[in-house]
Formats: sequence, C-alpha cells, structure tokens
Amino acid sequence: MAESTVAAISTALGEGGIAIIRVSGPRAVQISTKILTRKNFDIPGKLYLTSLIDGHENILDRVLAVFFKAPNSYTGEDILEIHTHGGIFIARLCLELLLNNGAVLAQPGEFTRRAFLNGRIDLSQAEGVLGIIKAQSVEALKASARTLNGGLSKIIQDVHEKILNIQANIEINLDFPEGEIFDGNFDLSREIFCVIEELEKLLSRCEAGMIFNSGVKITIAGRPNVGKSSLLNAILEKDRAIVTEIPGTTRDIISETILINSLPVILSDTAGIRETENIIEAEGVKLAIKAASEGDLCLFVIDGSKKITDGEINFINSLEDKIIIVINKSDLEEAANFKTTRKKIYVSAKNKTGIEELKQAIYDRAVKTPAAGGELNASAAQLQDIRESLNDMREAHGLAEKNFEPDIIAGLLNDARIKLMRVLGIEIGDELLDYMFNRFCVGK
Repeated sequence: MAESTVAAISTALGEGGIAIIRVSGPRAVQISTKILTRKNFDIPGKLYLTSLIDGHENILDRVLAVFFKAPNSYTGEDILEIHTHGGIFIARLCLELLLNNGAVLAQPGEFTRRAFLNGRIDLSQAEGVLGIIKAQSVEALKASARTLNGGLSKIIQDVHEKILNIQANIEINLDFPEGEIFDGNFDLSREIFCVIEELEKLLSRCEAGMIFNSGVKITIAGRPNVGKSSLLNAILEKDRAIVTEIPGTTRDIISETILINSLPVILSDTAGIRETENIIEAEGVKLAIKAASEGDLCLFVIDGSKKITDGEINFINSLEDKIIIVINKSDLEEAANFKTTRKKIYVSAKNKTGIEELKQAIYDRAVKTPAAGGELNASAAQLQDIRESLNDMREAHGLAEKNFEPDIIAGLLNDARIKLMRVLGIEIGDELLDYMFNRFCVGK
C-alpha cells in the first residue's frame, strides 16, 4: 500500500459547484502533472489555477489544484487535489485520466486508513472522522468532533499510563522475595479503584455518544385499535400510517426516524397484539412481539377508555424497564385505571395533547443522565474493549481487596491495558482494520 499512489473522487457524485479528485502517494505530483498544464507546485497548501488536459493536450476544464507535502497532509503522504467544475462526467473523466497515467483506484476508506498507518491519527480518531460523516444530529456531530480532536485518545492514554504505573509497582514488589511490599504511599486497591472510576466515566460518555450516533429503536405496541398508528402520526406530525376503526389494519412494521432534542429516534408502528386466525395478521403479531423485545424501548399503548386486560398487564411485566406506558384517548373518561410503579404518560393522539410530554419522556429514558464532559464517539467494538477492560480492572480490584498474589493481579491489569491499546489501534490485526475502514465511502 505504501508504495502505490491512489486516486478517488472525494466529493459526492452529482451536479454542484465543484468536484474534488484526491491523489495520494509518492507519485501524486508526477501522475497529476501529466493531466494538468501546470507542471510544478512549489508552495504546499496554495491553490493554483490550471487546466485539465487529455493525452492529446486538449483542454477539458479550467481547474484549481493544491499540493500537500508529506508528512503534513491528511494521509501523511504527498497529496494533490484537483478541483474541477461540479459535473458528474468531468469528475469521472479526471479520475479516469489519473488511473490511465498510473494511479490506482482507492478502496473505501483508504485515505483515512493511510492516515492511520502513517501515524497521522489513531483508530479512535478514525472513528471520529466516520462519525462526522454519518452524524444525523448536532450532538452526534459534537461527539465525533471531540473524538477526532483526540478527546477519547487522551483519556485512553492517561488510563493506560496509570495501569502501567500500577504494573511497575507490582513488578518492583515481586523482585523482593523476602516479602517486602509496596512503600507506604502506594495502596494497590485504591490505585486500581481510581482507574475503575475513570473507565466508568469514559464508558458513560462513549455509550451516550453511541446513542446520539446510532439512535434509539422504539417499538409502538399494544392491542388493536388502541391508537398506535394515530400516535405514530401525532409524534411525526404527519399522516404516515393508515388509521381506521377496523381492527388489524396494520400488519407489517412501519418505521420512521425523527429527532427529539438532537436524539435520532427510530419509531416502529406494529400490528395489534391479539389472538387471530388470519395467517397474515398472525405473522404481523409475531413481528410486533419480536420488535418490542429487541428494541431499545417500547411505547405500550393502552386505550384509556377501556379496562386493562390481563394480557396487557402480562406484556407490561414481561418487558420490565424497557417499557413506557402510554394511556391514549385521555380526552375520554378513563376506565383503564390500574396500579403500577411505572410512570404513565397520558395522551390524546386524536387531539395531539400530551405528545410533547411523551417526547420528553422518551428522551429522558434514552439518555438517562447527560455525560459529564460531553459525549464521545466510539464504535461498538471499541465500546466492547472498554467494557472488557473495565471488567478486568474490577476483578483485579476484588483480588487486591482480598490480598491475592500480586502476580495474578498483574495479569488482569495487563489484559485490561491491552484491550485499551486496541481502542487506539495498537496491536490490532489486518482483519479488524479491513472491517473498520470498509465502512467509509470511496474518496475518504
């Protein structure tokens, strides 16, 4: 990879003001100048006005070109960017000319992968880049920007150093077979506990960032004709689902995404849960139950004008903390009065009352408590590494409290430290790197 020079269109394909074609590698300038009238780019970072030409020196477009010299570029390699006018054909033609003159088509995420391999960014910062590209809200954007600017890296590095310090103290202790132990200023259990606290805060910030990036999957469930589809339409403020008085109208899952206080929420309206002999409706009921159990939260809708059934109570109890009870038709006389420790949200989907309170309840349940210091962007794999590192530290703390042999504790600390190194991309295999960077678009 290091010796090849790659090229790709870095802007979205379509008509616009400009299109940017990026070339990165040792022959970036050599290849690019074969298709440009300008042959030298003396000042890195300066935009030069030049012309794009074909093999017969026919002028195809008036373009801007800028050179970034290694190692002070995005990839850490020589980069030359060509800014053509923003047509699909001219951008593709420019790329084709570069490929014909020796460049190789870049793979998805290859520019960012090269930045990582050349030490320009670590793996957590690469996730920050991807997070910015895919952000659906301001909070998701902020979390990714914090990570790109090294917010996650710095915390991981600090915790890594503290674990190394604890390990060093343990090694010193093991060098004294006479049984001398740590000096009076070093408390093994306390030092491990301090690291645990930092990892718990870090995990909380990353989990909050994951919520704002990936969104919350919420299933709207309940018996037929309790107003599930009407509730979906009321939350979305548009008619998305068909609403009739005929039970069993909704048979497939209808999903829509909205933002609630910058939180992406994926709402899914499902079939009414009941016993039915209709084969198609029965499949819809199965899908509804599955969606409710697999989603992050469930809005369980009850018709407030009718008495609650044993089946509804059993369903509420089966989902435990994932459920938000929504009493619909609050404009009618209430008959569904029942005792529960869970909060009830009263709405009238028909009259659009109680909807804002319900949205706030969704946000509060999903976000729980705001992350101190702001959210951070991390992938699911990185989150798992942080969780496992935290579990190793907790186990080590438990053993330290019971005065277990220091070498056993040191082994757990080493496991925890290696998992944190993986978050930054240290000691990581090519297979995981391939998975990571293949999620990027071509040109990034």
